[in-house]
Amino acid sequence: MYNSKIAGLGFYVPENVVTNDDLSKVMDTNDEWIQERTGIKERRHVIKDTETTTSMGVEAAKKAIERAGIDKDEIDFIVFATLSPDYYFPGPGVLVQRDLQLKRTVGALDVRNQCSGFVYGISVADQYIKSGMYKNVLVIGSELHSRGLDMTTRGRGVSVIFGDGAGAAVLTREEDTSKGILSTHLHSEGQHAEELSLIAPGMGKRWVLDIIEDNDPDDTSYYPHMNGQFVFKNAVVRFSEVIMEGLTKNNLTPADIDMLIPHQANLRISQFIQNKFRLNDDQVFNNIMKYGNTTAASIPIALTEAWEAGKINEGDLVVLAAFGSGFTWGSVIIRW
Repeated sequence: MYNSKIAGLGFYVPENVVTNDDLSKVMDTNDEWIQERTGIKERRHVIKDTETTTSMGVEAAKKAIERAGIDKDEIDFIVFATLSPDYYFPGPGVLVQRDLQLKRTVGALDVRNQCSGFVYGISVADQYIKSGMYKNVLVIGSELHSRGLDMTTRGRGVSVIFGDGAGAAVLTREEDTSKGILSTHLHSEGQHAEELSLIAPGMGKRWVLDIIEDNDPDDTSYYPHMNGQFVFKNAVVRFSEVIMEGLTKNNLTPADIDMLIPHQANLRISQFIQNKFRLNDDQVFNNIMKYGNTTAASIPIALTEAWEAGKINEGDLVVLAAFGSGFTWGSVIIRW
């Protein structure tokens, strides 16, 4: 039996910076309003036709593979988390296998768990490695939100929040079972699925043909919908629960946390959790101010930045936690 450990990290964000003031030129909003409610100052949006969910994931993966100190052809499996795939099908996992030009026809799995997608992906990779099935698993979280947002006053409650970007991690075997990923914890509560959702196009209610036939300029079913207050109230509860679940499983307490990387959904949620667990600023890493909410990409981007800044060191207890659409949520407990 092995543990798995994160051997390499990387991230990629588009060069194009979109500030709150930029958004105020296309919708009725302002910098103060956005920062007060979300903590976001700017985000990245793609402007190049060559930038896609897959291409951003590939760039992040290249960095992670290099930092892991392995050849790309040593990758045994790919897990790709996203809510914004290049195509309705196939998913981007196989496109990464193609675009990385891997010599082997390794398997690729797509995870559609939105904000908690990377946490779910890490859990899947962890189990494959622990079982001995694979040695090196590439996990990617990548999102291209900007092309699917309602960039008008009508959509401002959602559209000001999201940004584009990708992060990646290479997981590999760890012989010392006191190190690496100690445990993962996953949950869902589908009764609230429609509170944070994108309904169309989908086979259940409105497919592409229905949208075209109606040609309704007021149809917002193909834009993201979020019941912000309801999501916030659930998030702070589930974040706390799943973090404590992971700590308790490993006979740890909040005081043992060296670095908490929360999903970057809203700075106010992160601050609430930080205060509840009595963590200082050096124990929590946030970068939503720069990138907005990048959904499945937010944790790997933040984890990579924290590691690059020297805020995560060998022996540290690192906690990843996410909550989002589905509702789905989860945590990962890591001894670095």
